[in-house]
Amino acid sequence: QVQLVESGGGLVQPGGSLRLSCAASGSIFVINTMGWYRQAPRKQRELVATITSVGSTNYADSVKGRFTISRDSAKNMVYLQMNSLKPEDTAVYYCKLVQAGIRDNWGQGTQVTVSS
Repeated sequence: QVQLVESGGGLVQPGGSLRLSCAASGSIFVINTMGWYRQAPRKQRELVATITSVGSTNYADSVKGRFTISRDSAKNMVYLQMNSLKPEDTAVYYCKLVQAGIRDNWGQGTQVTVSS
C-alpha cells in the first residue's frame, strides 16, 4: 500500500513562486520515478516534470526554465519549485509514483491558482 500526500498549493500572483511537496509512504522501492502532473478545468491531465531515483529529470516544454523538480529519496519526498508563475499554470497538481511491476500511485492533488 502506497500513500502520496501533496502540500504547498495556494493562491499566488503572476510572477510569484510556490513550492509543492509530496510525501510518499508505504511500500516504496529503491528504484522508482516520481513526478508532478496537473489538470486545469476542462483539460486533460498533463505531465509537468518527472525525476528518477538517480536524479534524471524531464520537464514539459511549458515549464522549462521556470519549474524545478527535486527529491529526497531518504525521506521519500519530491518537490516542485515553481517560479515566474503564469495564469495558465492554474491547475490541480498531482504527485505520481511509478514503480516497476505495480500500478501507478497518485496523490489527492493540491490546487494552484495564479491570479491577480
